[in-house]
Amino acid sequence: MKTNIGVFFGGRSTEHEISVISASQAMHAIDREHYDVTPIYISKEGHWYTGDALFEVSNYRDIPSLLKQCEEVYMRPVFDDYNLYKVNKSIFGSNIAGKLDVVIPVLHGSNGEDGTFEGIIESIGIPYAGCDVLSSANGMDKITMKMILASCDIPVVDFVWFTDKEWFSRHDELIAKIESTLGYPVIVKPANLGSSVGIGRAADRRRLEECVEDATRYSNRIIVEHMVDNLKEINCSVLGDCDDYQTSVCEEPIKSGDILSYEDKYMGGTKGAKGMQASQKRIPADLSEEMSKQIRFLAGETFRVLSCHGVSRVDVIVDADTDKIYVNEINTIPGSLSFYLWEATGISFSELMDRLVALALKRKRERANKTVTYSRNIFSMGGGGVKGCKGKLK
Repeated sequence: MKTNIGVFFGGRSTEHEISVISASQAMHAIDREHYDVTPIYISKEGHWYTGDALFEVSNYRDIPSLLKQCEEVYMRPVFDDYNLYKVNKSIFGSNIAGKLDVVIPVLHGSNGEDGTFEGIIESIGIPYAGCDVLSSANGMDKITMKMILASCDIPVVDFVWFTDKEWFSRHDELIAKIESTLGYPVIVKPANLGSSVGIGRAADRRRLEECVEDATRYSNRIIVEHMVDNLKEINCSVLGDCDDYQTSVCEEPIKSGDILSYEDKYMGGTKGAKGMQASQKRIPADLSEEMSKQIRFLAGETFRVLSCHGVSRVDVIVDADTDKIYVNEINTIPGSLSFYLWEATGISFSELMDRLVALALKRKRERANKTVTYSRNIFSMGGGGVKGCKGKLK
């Protein structure tokens, strides 16, 4: 029997549509001679659906019509139960819609890339590719990520962070801190979003206030960073696990303004979104051999210290005036799974999906050797009582 890969995508996220595009690309790249593929679409309302109609991006133009062709499903949070269950059970026949062997999450942004979904899968125990709960959460939150990287001597730009409540209660104090610590221009970001959503550049106090107000619409944690004016943005993908990984060639995205926008990333000057591969870029990036080597090293180190797994993309900033490199962020589930970077490195999209499945199964085997529970039952032991509990067991 073929291994059945469950590809999860969509989700309650501002990056919902990009997730659909990335997942469609990934599912079409999977070798059907070796694998079966089950699409599981998570709606913006958080409901799960499966069905063949989910394979084609064009069907998502009319979501209500699409979902009428699909089966609403769920998984039980029971360890070792890999079944998909029908929400609408029939009187006759099985209530099982299918059984998964491996999960590949292609969920961008909050409620998917941040460890939320990974926690559900961990509780079930099914093998899955990609970062676990800890590395997903740390990679998604720009504040925590930069703290970890800085503590491991990986260069990041100077930053100030605060919560939305702090912004309203300590407004003047925070502005003074930003101006004295960072100066202008700065870049303002929600701490836990991707795809350039809610990000703005501020060259003065008035614009700073506008950008922070906008960022608070998306997140309760805000980060303000020193902005390198004469910068070059470079991306590099990493594949493997934190103990054994390889890096891709580098790319230089082409931006249309001060920062790389949502449209730059996903529209690429075309009439319709086609994922990250549609954006304008130089592959390989126009870099010296030494700088390319240094960026690939920093990308690998970022992947390693955050204990990442699967395929990620690390975005760096190069100060064109000083040639200093800063790690900007990591995308633990990158747009289009960065397949275009791996194709340029010599690994086809189909082989990339093969490797993700292999990594998922390898991690499952390794974790099976770890102790998670004890076989003995302290409640059955003699002695008349249990330390720390009131009363006695009888």
